[in-house]
Amino acid sequence: MKAVIGIIGGSGFYKLLKNPKEVSLKTPFGLPSEKVALGEISGKMVAFLPRHGAKHQFPPHKIPYKANLWALKELGVERIISLTACGSLQKNIKRGDFVVLDQFVDRTRREGATFYEGPETVHISTAYPYCPELSGVAYKVGRHLKIKIHPRGTLVVIEGPRFSTRAESEWFTKMGWDVINMTGYPEVALARELELCYCSIALVTDYDVGVVSKEKIKPVTTEEILKVFGENIEKAKTLVLAMIKEIPKDRNCLCQSALTGARVN
Repeated sequence: MKAVIGIIGGSGFYKLLKNPKEVSLKTPFGLPSEKVALGEISGKMVAFLPRHGAKHQFPPHKIPYKANLWALKELGVERIISLTACGSLQKNIKRGDFVVLDQFVDRTRREGATFYEGPETVHISTAYPYCPELSGVAYKVGRHLKIKIHPRGTLVVIEGPRFSTRAESEWFTKMGWDVINMTGYPEVALARELELCYCSIALVTDYDVGVVSKEKIKPVTTEEILKVFGENIEKAKTLVLAMIKEIPKDRNCLCQSALTGARVN
């Protein structure tokens, strides 16, 4: 069974698919986080994969990112919609807001951030890492649904699993970056190496500690993040369902030729 659209997100998105078929896949990079669930939405075959596993058993730095992306590609997926929780680095980006990401800043120290470990060498461009076509659909649909959604934003990806210090967070804010999480990289770069369209929609669950220190609010806790995410999960599902309906059949972006000119001959 082939899919054309992939969704990577929390386990709560399983309910998007009616009577899904679960598929076990073994990749050259090991097993994905979980079995892939397949089902039809708006006449399109969709594959869903929970990033952290069904029981959230993989912390951010242990997620099998390469296996996850490879498995979706193997199933025929050409476009990926990523849903992720994030913290806000700016006062105008509030809890419960959605942000369509257009840039990232990598602050991780992770190995395995490329499929090309040698002898073949590839220097993929990530100047514009997110698919403009998919991102445009996300923002348009979000506005139509009257969801508070920001059309662009820069994501800072930290190693985790700890949260930032106040000094780190204040630095990120002063740089003008918008949101922060622990899972945005290398997922986006790996998708680009596979010439997949990749759109990431970040759901703001909290203010990061640099903003908190100025506002005299308590620093974030995991309990708070899960609470706010749970309160907004239905909005996220509605957004994704509407997006799938609006995604055009043919790809009209440059994501599908990302490897052109990237190989060292």
